[in-house]
Amino acid sequence: MTSIDPFIAELLAEGEISVTGRLVDASNASLYADVSLGDASRKIIYKPIAGERPLWDFPDGTLADREVAAYKLSEALGLHVVPHTILRDGPYGLGMVQLWIEQDEDFDLLAFAQSRDERLRAMVIFDAIINNTDRKFGHILLDGANLLGCDHGVTFHEEPKLRTVLWQFCGEEFSPSDCTIVERAAALDFSFIADHITESEIVALQERIGELLESGRFPMPSDEWPAVPWPPF
Repeated sequence: MTSIDPFIAELLAEGEISVTGRLVDASNASLYADVSLGDASRKIIYKPIAGERPLWDFPDGTLADREVAAYKLSEALGLHVVPHTILRDGPYGLGMVQLWIEQDEDFDLLAFAQSRDERLRAMVIFDAIINNTDRKFGHILLDGANLLGCDHGVTFHEEPKLRTVLWQFCGEEFSPSDCTIVERAAALDFSFIADHITESEIVALQERIGELLESGRFPMPSDEWPAVPWPPF
């Protein structure tokens, strides 16, 4: 796992954004773009807040902030499982900007996501902490040997809403490295994401971490709501 290159951080924050296309399968406006600064450029995803579709269970206009909060928490935990993500102005207003991760077409995503690869354990714990309601197969990325995830807009809800395709570890006892992640999360004060989610959502976040710490096990699917997002891709 590696953290972001400082130059990439500067490029995403300061570069000029040029939209080149749109991801048509996305429910919210997800724009494929280039960001350029001097002679350097990278591919990005730009999700303007103005293009967010209203949801019945999440406040309007908050999905971009939740994506940024997920990135910041991933970094604070030393997991680096979210591509570099910021909130900035763009051609269609304020929105989320995230580094695009190119995928190997020969990579068998479905087989990998259903495996017991050790790299998936940290992502499962991360999703439980942020209360991810939408971990689909298509939201799992491999950048070389580094496992990453995208599309964290529907996260940090106060109510339990964990929905994921990654249930292969459910009920298992945490390993020492798993425990380290949860213990590290329990030690955070979350002031670094206070501008992105509400105070009550931070309280719920702390409670989820406490429950994981107490149980010492991977969460089980709920019998009160769908445990797998639909469609799963």
